[in-house]
Amino acid sequence: MEAKNVDAPPGAWAPGKVAELLGVSPVTLRSWSARYGIGPPARGAGRHRRYSDADVRRLQHMQRLVGRGMPVREAAAAAFGGGPPEQPDVPAAHRVRELAEAAEELRSASVAGLLDETLGTLGPAAAWTDVLAPVLRGLGDRWQRGDRCFASEWTLTTEISLAFERFSRRFPAAVPGRPVLLACCPAERHSLPMEALRATLAEAGVPVAYLGQLVPAEAVADLATRLDPVLVLLWSLAPPTADDLLAARVRDLGRAVGTAGPGWTHLGDRGFPQVNDLTSAVDLAVAHAAT
Repeated sequence: MEAKNVDAPPGAWAPGKVAELLGVSPVTLRSWSARYGIGPPARGAGRHRRYSDADVRRLQHMQRLVGRGMPVREAAAAAFGGGPPEQPDVPAAHRVRELAEAAEELRSASVAGLLDETLGTLGPAAAWTDVLAPVLRGLGDRWQRGDRCFASEWTLTTEISLAFERFSRRFPAAVPGRPVLLACCPAERHSLPMEALRATLAEAGVPVAYLGQLVPAEAVADLATRLDPVLVLLWSLAPPTADDLLAARVRDLGRAVGTAGPGWTHLGDRGFPQVNDLTSAVDLAVAHAAT
């Protein structure tokens, strides 16, 4: 088990703190370093070894691989570079359990590591559909049963947003062409589906601009004019946040408008393309970007 709430300055993890975080003895940590050459080098007489944030993340990844059945030596090689080309095939249900357990125990570092691995292995679309959305639905079910799991939900949603941001930064920020403009409706606070869409489009090389949550209608309309997008996609999770007036206003500016999410369903056909899953949203965005 991983220790909770273990703090250390970025890039300055002492071996004892790393051992505590990983739930192993300092002897085991030293043994790994000696046997497999992992972790930071000694820093000279009288100076202690210090682990960087990257070292800690790699050690956590190594532990996950061991837990999935990989021999320690191979797991160390895979986590610290040059390892075997194929890692254990991890079923989506197993990834869901790992993330749910890490979020429940408020282990933010493990959640971040699991998310980075999942996005890197599956890509943002499959990661969202097969792993992240099921974990979030599980938390939603717990809320419905009266289990106020606010801390777990906050930990998970915060880390998912950060992981999507890290993933999106792998790709060029400026892609030639008119962008697809992704915007939450002004009162909408739940932005993760649009962040998943942004990461998926970035991976596909589609020009994309993402506005985030709680952006005023005036700002959305202004950016829809100034950025000259090929499509403005407005997201709403629930009926109270669906802003039909904003959609009509953006259309009157001469921009193509699409509506995304279940919040729009009650309004019926307003003449806007409507999508309610990531695959359909990607198809709609790609179709407009190709014109």
